[in-house]
Amino acid sequence: MRPIPQWLLSAAPALLLFAGCAVGPDFKRPPVATEAGFSNAASATTVTTTNIPGGDAQHFTPNGDLSADWWTLFHSVPLNELIEIALTNNPDLKAAQAALSVAHENVLAQRGVYYPSVAAGFSASRQKQAGTIAPTPSSNDFQYNLFTPQVSVSYSPDVFGANRRSMEAMKAAEQGVRFQMIATYTTLSANVVVTAIELAAVQTQIDATHQLIDLNSNMVEILRYQYSKGYASRLDLVAQESALAQTTALLPPLVKQSAQLRDLLAVLAGRFPNQAPQDQFDLASLQLPTELPLSLPSQLVAQRPDVRQAEANLHAASAQIGIAIANRLPNITLTANAGNTALALDQLFTSGTGFWGLGAAATAPLFQGGQLLHQERAAKAAYRQAAEQYRSTVLTAFQNVADTLVALAQDAESLKAAATAADDAKITLDLSRRQWQDGYISYLTLLGAQQAWQQARINLVQAQANRYADTAALFQALGGGWWNQKSLAPDTHEK
Repeated sequence: MRPIPQWLLSAAPALLLFAGCAVGPDFKRPPVATEAGFSNAASATTVTTTNIPGGDAQHFTPNGDLSADWWTLFHSVPLNELIEIALTNNPDLKAAQAALSVAHENVLAQRGVYYPSVAAGFSASRQKQAGTIAPTPSSNDFQYNLFTPQVSVSYSPDVFGANRRSMEAMKAAEQGVRFQMIATYTTLSANVVVTAIELAAVQTQIDATHQLIDLNSNMVEILRYQYSKGYASRLDLVAQESALAQTTALLPPLVKQSAQLRDLLAVLAGRFPNQAPQDQFDLASLQLPTELPLSLPSQLVAQRPDVRQAEANLHAASAQIGIAIANRLPNITLTANAGNTALALDQLFTSGTGFWGLGAAATAPLFQGGQLLHQERAAKAAYRQAAEQYRSTVLTAFQNVADTLVALAQDAESLKAAATAADDAKITLDLSRRQWQDGYISYLTLLGAQQAWQQARINLVQAQANRYADTAALFQALGGGWWNQKSLAPDTHEK
């Protein structure tokens, strides 16, 4: 056996030294700005509205944690069951889970760059040499068969870390896809809750509209009788008929909205519209969560899946810089092959038919027309782009939480005002009805009281729905509690 060349012995320590480092920047998670925070106008406790569903005061707990199944705080069995169905059958969530599997398999495939490439080959040929040249085989045959089995090995030492940066970029991309899947999960659960709340509010408005239609219909019958006897004017009758028509016209849009919301719930649950859930959602049956968590700014950045996805994109962009730099540096490839060549199959692997070869090659780009230089500059520009996108995502996250906190405080104020207005409108309507029956006021005055009560009831229902919906929005804005879900919890490969 020939001795190992001295130059190879001298180069080996250098290769090992270079293999321990990788060109390009090492990624560091962006720090949370010290001035980061939510709205200063948010109060720690909202106002209370007594004797009204959804009127309880809500308290915000700083540094509070979110439960993985936060929707159970509404204490609605149909809602809980619907969310479980959606999380199991929703095609968008399943597609996001499949995309994560794709990214994970790509990471596993990328690991192959760390190992030598080994290939086995076998060739068989029938050849005839020209008689004017010496025959190739030692038997001096001009026509012969040639059988060659061989094994080839090639390996490129990761001298400047191109492979490691590529692996780093692939892992970061996998994390980005993972947090995109988690965002789909949290958005789906929040959408189901909000849609169910809207459906309950619309159904309550439909019930109220039916009652108003019945009330106005009775009033029309009374006025028609009084008009026939000369006790009521034609103006009063026409005004009441107009009020009945206007109230009846409110019903079809509400029925349409109810059907569309139910169809949306079916699609969110992975079903066709004709398979929509038949459960009835009622605002009065929902319990308003009163203890609401409020994450610290540093926690929000770590919890929001869209922020974590933007961070993963930033990490991948950082690794791409190292890849671009490594592409401008020399690349070393080691090769080896061994096999046998014989004129007949039964002669393979006999003495004298074996061959082998070792080789080493180093290539360095000298002139590429500026391609590699500009690719490196593009990678650095892409990193700056990802950094600004990350900052934008963080700002949006804080805005979402701040807006929701203000909305919850104002929702409580709106509900209290709407409840007071509804009570006053009901009292006004009852008094106006008695005074009209006693002949102290005109019917047009009574009609105005009816319309005011109708609008007050609708405003009250909408105010109730807003409190429930914005409560769900807060849980989503804070990240949705996915880190407490065992199937979504951070794994050991994340850091």
